[in-house]
Amino acid sequence: MMKLFRRKTGLFRRRGLRLRIILLLLTGMLASTSVSAERLKDIASIAGVRSNQLVGYGLVVGLDGTGDQTTQAPFTIQSLKSMLSKFGITMPPGVRPQLKNVAAVSLHAELPAFAKPGQTLDVTVSSIANSKSLRGGTLLMAPLKGVDGKVYAIAQGNVVVGGFGVSGDGSSITVNVPSVGRIANGATVERSVQSSFTQGNSVVLNLHQADFTTANRVAQEINKRIGDATAQAIDAASVKVNAPRDPAQRVAFMSLLETFEITPGEAPAKIVVNSRTGTIIIGQHVRVMPAAITHGSLTVTIAARPEVSQPAPLSGGQTVVVPRTDIAVSEDTKPMFLFDPGVSLNDIVQAINDVGATPSDLIAILEALKESGALRANLMII
Repeated sequence: MMKLFRRKTGLFRRRGLRLRIILLLLTGMLASTSVSAERLKDIASIAGVRSNQLVGYGLVVGLDGTGDQTTQAPFTIQSLKSMLSKFGITMPPGVRPQLKNVAAVSLHAELPAFAKPGQTLDVTVSSIANSKSLRGGTLLMAPLKGVDGKVYAIAQGNVVVGGFGVSGDGSSITVNVPSVGRIANGATVERSVQSSFTQGNSVVLNLHQADFTTANRVAQEINKRIGDATAQAIDAASVKVNAPRDPAQRVAFMSLLETFEITPGEAPAKIVVNSRTGTIIIGQHVRVMPAAITHGSLTVTIAARPEVSQPAPLSGGQTVVVPRTDIAVSEDTKPMFLFDPGVSLNDIVQAINDVGATPSDLIAILEALKESGALRANLMII
């Protein structure tokens, strides 16, 4: 057990309240739960079975005066002229229509694995110029292309916007982001992406979290349930599994593998610190070697208190304001606490809370422990 110099004052309890809530809640969860088995489909994915990103460009029309300002977005007019020319309408040279209900937008969607022509996708529509809002607009037919430049889907439909903006004389109110909207089932798949799932004599399972122990346990469980030499761990993230060549049999085989329950290996000792929000996550296996720590802060307070200097009667002087500055220096006194060899997470949390450390104090303490070599964990500051 640790030997602590403790000052349990009301001040320390108030200052350490936030840290106590965050860390002790994590401590309780880690202490009350143990590593349990998980389905293979929850910890791994099949190599080659993945979604693909699609992107496109189009025009949203029918806006209520919230479209692009064409003087600042000339490409909107160019796009409109190009679209009209396809319908046999040619605008005279030098004519620049002042459009208020048209906006140039970018489109993006995700094409799932095994998506077939005729199926629909959700499309996100985002203004790329100075349109104030896409509410009430309609997206005209626009192609969605993949990274290879080929068209995989066609998007069109009414844009649904979750935000709105209202402006008046010198004031405005904006809720959420009115320049971004969504079209549910707004794109129709025109081309499917070939998958390597049915090719070869085997499939590769990629773990979501690379871990040698987990990969080995996956291979052992498959060999135990299916047969020896069925699975082989390639590295910490991949397991190669022999599978039937017939597509129907391979689908049935994979549906069986997905139900296997695997106990993942325990994560390495790690501390994650978010320096912007003050959130600190300490892993279960974090240990601290013998170390004595004291942490204090120096506070300098400077207050300007001007005084009025009044001259004596009939002296001919003038009333002036004389500056006066009060400077006070104070240093918080914090007790030193001592860590014995190999203390656990609960001991670390209890010790730091007893001295009233705030999240920023804890970050400084953890960095000092890591620098001294006493912290047996990987410290990540994001």
